[in-house]
Amino acid sequence: MNIQLPEKLYYSIGEVAQAFNVNTSLIRFWEKEFDSIAPKKNKKGDRFFTPKDIENLKIIYYLVKVKGYTLEGAKTVLQTQTDISKKVEIISRLQAVRAELVKLKELLDD
Repeated sequence: MNIQLPEKLYYSIGEVAQAFNVNTSLIRFWEKEFDSIAPKKNKKGDRFFTPKDIENLKIIYYLVKVKGYTLEGAKTVLQTQTDISKKVEIISRLQAVRAELVKLKELLDD
């Protein structure tokens, strides 16, 4: 779940969907289902996600896609567990470290 996005103030829905490897329709659906995702919209209606929205999407992605929660279950976890964002951040960092270690192992095996 290592999401790679450049440091920016706002991200388009296409950039976000590509980073999470999902369709833009899923991002729009999650926006309707979860109050914590509130992208800015211009006059045309284009969505622009802030880094805080991205963090919330990471948590939702982790709960729904990785852990297999239903949307209602994910909403319950978000309401009851205040430290879920820290857990997701730690898991993301550990996965990045693991990926680096796997790369090193492959280099050493060659």
